Order: sequence, then structure tokens, then C-alpha cells
Amino acid sequence: MPLFGSTFSPKKTPPRKSASLSNLHNLDRSTREVELGLDYGTPTMNLAGQSLKFENGQWIAETGVSGGVDRREAQRLRRRNQQLEEENNLLRLKVDILLDMLSETTAESHLMEKELDELKSVSRRRK
Repeated sequence: MPLFGSTFSPKKTPPRKSASLSNLHNLDRSTREVELGLDYGTPTMNLAGQSLKFENGQWIAETGVSGGVDRREAQRLRRRNQQLEEENNLLRLKVDILLDMLSETTAESHLMEKELDELKSVSRRRK
């Protein structure tokens, strides 16, 4: 035991294991180019018999036809669907307003009939 302090001797760290289990980093450049290729191309996939490729952040049918429908036609149909939904919402609002008006008119009519009956009964009493 030392007189003025302890001796510090840290344990040696074990050697690191290789970060990658792949041996591709050991290959030279020309072999890597042959194995991996430089031009990866656009990602493509085949889904339900339809071939699609990924371009500009969207999956696009390679033939230009998506399930038998042209992209422009699909966009036109989406716009038409949006217009019809907006028209449907407007018509629902109009029906709600008309129902409110009808209930208000009906309530007023019932009040007037009641008032008229009361006036008739008062008129009969006076005679």
C-alpha cells in the first residue's frame, strides 16, 4: 500500500469487433462496382400485375396507365368527386335550414290557432 495515495492502473479494453460483418469493404473498387453496380436506377415493383416505378416522390405506372385508368383521367375523377362532395354538403346544409324554417313556421301556426281558439271562446262568452 503506497504512503500518499493509491496506484491507478486501469484495465485494458478488449479489442473492438469489426463494425460490419460484410466483407464488401475488403473488396477493391472495380470488384465492388461489378458486385453492387454504380447505376441503381429507379425503384420498381410489380403489384397485382401492374408494374410501378418511383419517380419524383410518387409511384407511377410504367405504362402510363394505372389499373386501366389514365393518370389525367384519375385526377379529373378526383376533382369531380371533390366537387360532388362539396355540392352534397351544401345541399345537406340547405335541407337543414329548410327543416328549421318549417319547424318554426309550424310552431307559429300552432300558436296562432291556439290564440284564435281562445278569441273564439271569449267571443262566445260575451254573447
